[in-house]
Formats: sequence, C-alpha cells, structure tokens
Amino acid sequence: MEVKNKRDVPKIRFNIYRKRWKKKKFKDFTKLSQGLQIAISDRFTEDAETRHFYITNEFLNPNSRKKYYIESPSENVICTVDDILMTRTGNTGKVITNVSGAFHNNFFKVTYEKNDTAKLFLYYLLLSYDVQKEILIRAGNSTIPDLNHGDFYSIKTFIPTIEEQSAIGSLFRTLDDLLSSYKDNLANYQSIKTTMLSKMFPKAGQTVPEIRLDGFDGEWKKDTLEPYLTESRISGDTGLTAKKITVKLWGKGVIEKEEKYAGSSNTQYFVRKAGQFIYSKLDFQNQAFGIIPNELDGYQSTLDLPSFDIQNIDPKFLLEYVMRREFYEYQGLIANGSRKAKRIHPEDFLVMPVRIPSLEEQQAIGSYFSNIDNFINSYQEKITQLETLKKKLLQDMFI
Repeated sequence: MEVKNKRDVPKIRFNIYRKRWKKKKFKDFTKLSQGLQIAISDRFTEDAETRHFYITNEFLNPNSRKKYYIESPSENVICTVDDILMTRTGNTGKVITNVSGAFHNNFFKVTYEKNDTAKLFLYYLLLSYDVQKEILIRAGNSTIPDLNHGDFYSIKTFIPTIEEQSAIGSLFRTLDDLLSSYKDNLANYQSIKTTMLSKMFPKAGQTVPEIRLDGFDGEWKKDTLEPYLTESRISGDTGLTAKKITVKLWGKGVIEKEEKYAGSSNTQYFVRKAGQFIYSKLDFQNQAFGIIPNELDGYQSTLDLPSFDIQNIDPKFLLEYVMRREFYEYQGLIANGSRKAKRIHPEDFLVMPVRIPSLEEQQAIGSYFSNIDNFINSYQEKITQLETLKKKLLQDMFI
C-alpha cells in the first residue's frame, strides 16, 4: 500500500493499481427498491413453507431475540445473501448484507450490475466516511430522519476498476472476519469468567465451592472483612487543582478523573494510595469496586469513595469475591438511605459475612482469574486496534 495525494485516487491504495477512479453518482451504478410495511398483527413468529423471514430494524439489534415471518411477499421486497440493504429512515445509513428474507419499508435494497460493481466494495463504500456523511446530511435532522430515492441517487462518489474494487472489499472482509473472531473469543472468556465466578466461591449456606483448584480441600472459614481491611483517612489538599479518582462501574477498575474543587471547608478530601481497595458508597448497585493502580498513587477522593489498606488477603481474590452477584445482592439488603441515594457505609461493609480459604488458595484463585482477565484485556485491545484501523481505512481508501 502507499499514500497518494491526488483528488481522483484514494489517500491509501494498493501499489499495483494505477488507474484513476471515475467520478459517478449513485444513480449511475445502483438501483433502489423499497421494502414492505406489515402490521405486527399480520406477522408470524414461526416459519412455514410459504413464509419469509421479515427483516426489520429490530434485526440490527444484536441482543434482539425476536423473529418475524410474513406470508407470500412479492418478489420485489425479497432479498438474498448477495443483496445489500440500507436503512432509509430512523437510524438512517445502517448497512447489512448476507441475509435473506423480505425487508421492511424502513430499508432500501441496493441492487447493482455485478459485472461492473463488486458487492463487498459497494457494501464498504456505503459505510465509508464521506458517503455516510452525505447520507446523514440528505436524510435531514428531523425527529425521524428520512432518506428518499432522489437524494441517495444524487450522492457523488468515485469508483475504481472492478479488480481494485474486489481487492478493497477483500481487505475489509478480512478485517471484519478478524474482528468477529476476536469478539467471539472475548465473549467466550467473559462467559468462562462469569461461570467460574459462580462456581469457584461458596454459595449461600455452603462452606466449599462447587469447583475447586487442584490441591485444595477443607471448608472455607466463616469470617468478615474486618480482619483484612483497614479504612484509610489521610487528609488531602483541598486546592482548586486537586486530582480526584473515581471507580469505574461494574468492577472494571479504578480510573482517573480531573476535577476542580471548590475548596469548601465543609468538604474533606483524602489521599488514596496505590494497592488500596476502594469502592463507591453511592454506586453499590453497579458493583463499583477496584484496587488503586500505581499511576493513581496520591490521588484524592471524598469519603463517598472509602479506601482500605489490605492485609492477610490476596487483593485479586478479594476483588473477585466482592464483585460476584451473590455478594452484590447481599449488599442491597444492608444499604442505608433513601431509594435513590442508598449507601454502603464502611462500618457495614466490613462486617458482612464472608467465607475465606487459606492464603495459598486465595492466591491460586486470584492468579486463575488474573490469567482470564489477561486474555479478556488482550482481545479487547485487539478489537479496539482493529476497529481504529478499519475506521481509518474507511476514510482513506475511498474518495
């Protein structure tokens, strides 16, 4: 690949291609057909020989489990895996392919001459930065944006040879396949962690976990957190440029947040040290727990984020123990305050009943979950890097 500066070639291009791209409007090489609107009462939830899967906006939601089917739709509202669909109203500009069925009125089917236009190139062209920008401008900024046929057809773009189109489409498909693979691996490790968190700690009323690492036996000791945590209250600077730390929700760690303090004499700020355990009294419903990392040593917070020195317990074991759903649900039973502002005070937090194994088993469990977290973090980083690369290429490999 190399970087270009001419107006009729993309900024980033495969070295072997030299021909300039041709300027066209979408009406020159695509044709639109609009879908069919079927009332919910006329849809079916089960497939049958004469029914077609009904592609609606809900299909774009990866968490949706609903499937609708409609009876004997006309040929012009049916798409195959070779077709490209694009939303024309509402969340305008969403593009999908490799799906077959009858499509809703919210979609355009974008057809093209296969001898002149490579499917994957057209698919990613529609997702490219400049085309998406034009689509959204033409759809308008009303409550329900709506893109009509004429506005889509009038969008100008540049098209290379069919050979270069195919190369570009293949590159982006490879990126998407990698992303899909990494996301599947991430989901697998996240699922493994969720499962093991539910099985490697004793459930309520039990004294040993369902699954145990090799080499360990015997009951876990009934205890509280009081012998292992000591609240830390080192007064901090109340200056206007003090730095504050906060806890990222759902136990994902501790993060930095810059704030300008009013310096009020009614508010006290406390210095927090690296390696301390910290949680949010106000966000207990979101399981906001963490261990302060080295880079945030010396940062400050109010007593809404109490911190504790840790002794005689493995920090990773402690963190995973308190982030479990079972522990979180117990917190809710002892939270004090109004419904909107419940707090878990340190004196209540420290006397919660827990089951604690030997330090050696704690360390083994902590190491086990650290390894899983390393895989999770690795795949999250790879996904972020690939998504960033794809975003840049969508901007620089099209005109």
